[in-house]
Amino acid sequence: MPNNGAGGAIPQDVSTRSWQYLTIQEAYDVGRAGRVAVAVAGVLALTVGLLAAGTLLKPNGSAENTSVSQPAESRPASGLSPLARTIEGLQAKLRSNPDDHAGWAALGLSYVQQARITADPTYYPKAEAAFAKSLQIQPKDNAEALTGSASLAAGRHDFLGALRLVDQALKINDYSATAYGVKTDALTELGRYDDALTAVQRMVNLRPAIDSLSRVSYSFELHGDVASARQTLQRASRDAFSPADKAFTEYYLGELAWNTGDVAGARVHYDAGLAADPSYIQLVEGRAKTEVAQGDVKAALEDLRQVTQILPQPSFLVELGELLESTGQQAAAKEQYDVVRATEQLFAAQGVDVDVELALFEADHGNAATALAAAGKGYAKRPLSITAQDAYGWALHAVGRNADALPLARQAVRLGSPQPALWYHLGVISAAAGDKAGARKALSKALALNPHFNPLQAPKARALLASLG
Repeated sequence: MPNNGAGGAIPQDVSTRSWQYLTIQEAYDVGRAGRVAVAVAGVLALTVGLLAAGTLLKPNGSAENTSVSQPAESRPASGLSPLARTIEGLQAKLRSNPDDHAGWAALGLSYVQQARITADPTYYPKAEAAFAKSLQIQPKDNAEALTGSASLAAGRHDFLGALRLVDQALKINDYSATAYGVKTDALTELGRYDDALTAVQRMVNLRPAIDSLSRVSYSFELHGDVASARQTLQRASRDAFSPADKAFTEYYLGELAWNTGDVAGARVHYDAGLAADPSYIQLVEGRAKTEVAQGDVKAALEDLRQVTQILPQPSFLVELGELLESTGQQAAAKEQYDVVRATEQLFAAQGVDVDVELALFEADHGNAATALAAAGKGYAKRPLSITAQDAYGWALHAVGRNADALPLARQAVRLGSPQPALWYHLGVISAAAGDKAGARKALSKALALNPHFNPLQAPKARALLASLG
């Protein structure tokens, strides 16, 4: 069990104890004993100031930037989203009071959030300018601007920079749950998983709310403790006090169910989330995955086209392309992959580090040499990250260097994370490196987790496994 820094003895029967929340250490023990779910007496405010910016990871390991307080593309009668109206209000306020350093920091956070919920990275330079203005006005003791800058760095996948900035902010204000959320995300992406557990414990202590509990849930999931991850999200879902919060928790409950092969259960969660907030577009992407598994490819294609029009996130664009390819629509798939490359270039032009994502995409659908170059850069910056290790190993396999790839692929599954793609990659690389027993074990694991995990790779996994006997 990871060391999360949460000291103290574990109570013999926590179900009779009066508490607000369980520590992570307790939740691990309780979850494994099956006695009680992680509980929270009440959900506190999700924001500090105007927004609580945060990054959550998708179960496939890629970073998905999601708002827990504003639904994507939600539009009131005025035609503007609540966040867009907040931005307009802050801009108007700053025109009349341009020396308001807190206002500039809040505007920067709003731009970061807008980039995240719209997948439009052109908001990042605007956020950078706003934070710089705030720090110019108030260069000392400006924790808000430093935390915002750290969130921006995380959004651009500069996780070392994010960690440096957020640590500066925490020296000024060690009681910011938002800052500890950014620190948790940065440490997780850097592969410093034990340190991330310590940071998220501090965040839960300060604010046991949906944004902190979702990170606790992901920590459990990363370490293979799906039961505790589910229990944590279920409690958060029960405590959700807005449609967007309910949609958020139902989406990630659906993702947990999907990654572990419960297609029907995943569909229930996605549908429940859409019933709460039809504008939460990620839920439509989730529904599309279940439609593919249930054989309704036409509906899935319609859903994914809707998703990518509203939220052109690279992972969703790839998903649409792979579904098109799996149904024999090669020309349409190629067009979609061209859109993926153009989108990656747009993100890179706005300062986003896309090395790891580009490596995985090119290893599957493009140039193996390009994949290896990108993966090498990503791994150099995050050598402890299972995501970077997986991408580098997969790229090495793409160029035929399977002996070099195998140790990395094994490292990528060391936590026991229930991510079928990680185990599929390990299985393919093991087979190519001559480790047939290891290949059978890893491929069986991938298919046991979810036999529908990818419309292209799942059939390949079954065929390779059959060939191995």
